[in-house]
Amino acid sequence: MEIAYFILLNALGHLCFVGSRMTTTLFALQLGASAFTVGALVALFAVLPMLLSVTAGRLIDRLGPRRPVMLGLAVLACGAALPFLFPSVEILYVSSPLIGTAFMLLHIAMNSVFGAYGTPEQRAVTFSWLSLGFSISNSLGPLIAGYAIETFGHAGAMLALAMLPVIALVLLARRKRPLPRPAHVARGRHGGVAELLRMPALRHTLIASGLLNMGWDIYSFLMPLYGSRIGLAPGTIGVVMSCFAVATFVVRAVLTQLVRHVHQWLLIASAMTVAGTAYFLFPLVQSVPLLMALSFVLGLGLGASQPVIMALLYEASPPGRQGEAVGIRTTMLNCSQTFIPLASGAISSALGMTPVFTLIAALLLAGAWFARRRV
Repeated sequence: MEIAYFILLNALGHLCFVGSRMTTTLFALQLGASAFTVGALVALFAVLPMLLSVTAGRLIDRLGPRRPVMLGLAVLACGAALPFLFPSVEILYVSSPLIGTAFMLLHIAMNSVFGAYGTPEQRAVTFSWLSLGFSISNSLGPLIAGYAIETFGHAGAMLALAMLPVIALVLLARRKRPLPRPAHVARGRHGGVAELLRMPALRHTLIASGLLNMGWDIYSFLMPLYGSRIGLAPGTIGVVMSCFAVATFVVRAVLTQLVRHVHQWLLIASAMTVAGTAYFLFPLVQSVPLLMALSFVLGLGLGASQPVIMALLYEASPPGRQGEAVGIRTTMLNCSQTFIPLASGAISSALGMTPVFTLIAALLLAGAWFARRRV
């Protein structure tokens, strides 16, 4: 099945990205880097994509996805191999933005491929398969990186991860047919990002996407912090958070059938309601089984929404500008990953954890009301 081939290409690149991000953190600590340096290295994975995503989307709209996919995979491999060749903290400052930018290019290009694959009626199902692949690689990436570090050391693990996009490059080079791409439309003069944001359907989709991204990103920051404050061991916190990952996988497996029967905006409204309710309940709970249950419920809500958002984004974008629209969403995603933890950390330090959970819950529930009006 051709869609499995596309999922494999994307998953190999995503495995390298996820594994490299974890290995970079541990490698920097092993080299004696400070906590501030580690934080800066992690931020570098997102800074350039935040600035370049829209430009990359326009490039993909113009060139089609094949060359950007090949370039993204090649730079991913080079970026991951650099710390093996030159093991130092200084080279991690080079490899981190290279890996982050390369995956951003691959991510936008593969979204273009999946958006153009099949009929418009199948688009939500197609993006559900893509998201299911992301769930698998997101779970396996840290596992592969951890075992590679134990087996080959930190530098050797980076080289092992670099081999994954090389495999994808070989698979793509052997493919004779072009990758699916949206119908090419001659680009006249337009108002850039501002013009896209004036389109109601696209603007509404981006607002919903921003709220859901916020809910997703804040969990990986708040749960470890909340768990440590209520006295949970690191291993227990990991078990609680794994319930979130399992839920995203489960719901995306079901979603391939669910999206055929449920209105897309109704699905988004339901997902936001579930996620908002879970966030509201978190500060009221300290029992590990209940925290596991809440994490699972939160994963169901947030995991169900992402494929639907991508299908709506593609449908709301003008012909020939789908990559640019995905670039705007990617910019928002990287802004969220960079600034939301900083803001949440400041609020929780000043006022405690409960106001942060309550604020996130209120925003998601307001988003559910907003999405329900689109049905």
